[in-house]
Amino acid sequence: MDAEIRVLVTGAAGRMGREVVRAVCAADGMSLVGAVDLANAGQDAGAVAGIGPAGIPIRSDLEGALRDAAPNVMVDFTIARAAQANVMTAIDRGVRFVVGTSGMQPEAVEAILHKAAVHGVAGAIVPNFALGAVLMMRFARVAAQYLPACEIVELHHDGKVDFPSGTAKATAHEVASGRGDAVGHARGLGGRGTEIEGVPIHSVRLPGLVAHQEVIFGGAGETLTIRHDSLGRDSFMPGVLLAIRRVVGLDRVVTGLDPLLD
Repeated sequence: MDAEIRVLVTGAAGRMGREVVRAVCAADGMSLVGAVDLANAGQDAGAVAGIGPAGIPIRSDLEGALRDAAPNVMVDFTIARAAQANVMTAIDRGVRFVVGTSGMQPEAVEAILHKAAVHGVAGAIVPNFALGAVLMMRFARVAAQYLPACEIVELHHDGKVDFPSGTAKATAHEVASGRGDAVGHARGLGGRGTEIEGVPIHSVRLPGLVAHQEVIFGGAGETLTIRHDSLGRDSFMPGVLLAIRRVVGLDRVVTGLDPLLD
């Protein structure tokens, strides 16, 4: 696409939404054309994001905003129960989507994949936009071939209500795939412990954290730890902008950032 990519952000008044507004407004080759949130409706999205007026008022009506703004891509950073409905609305209008909302259940993702395929709308559902996190998952898959014993510790800020994180689930899948024993199941281990595809995951929620993960492998007389730390939400923005640019050229929905890197 040679013309500017027209972007609408849902959850524009939230912590990640404000970061996306700032990033899109500063990026070459794209422009912010719409902003949706139940909070701060009527206020300028740029002002809410702390960059000064952008000329885009925050609206509470997604369908109306999609109709009036005519975006090429909708970026969703809301909450799980709202994200599916938002994406379904975008698909109905033929708008491509990039979803960073955490906590969507597998059946919600499957419903999105099915509807998008029926309507021929492309998109990306990404559990973590940090490029380093994508590399961590790649490295974990390789390590699992040689050190199959593995546990994951994921640590996030105390405002993150879902656990385990989408990144931890995706990493567990990569580990299981590397071991050759992906079985596609999950079970609770009590408290915040969960086992995904045979990989135990431990969740920590504390103030002062942003987003962190350790993938710990154990073998005879040795351990290997692969760790990634996001120290600020700006760490996710290069991945968000990459996804926006790549999704306009897709003919399907992809899950994760990894398929967009190649």
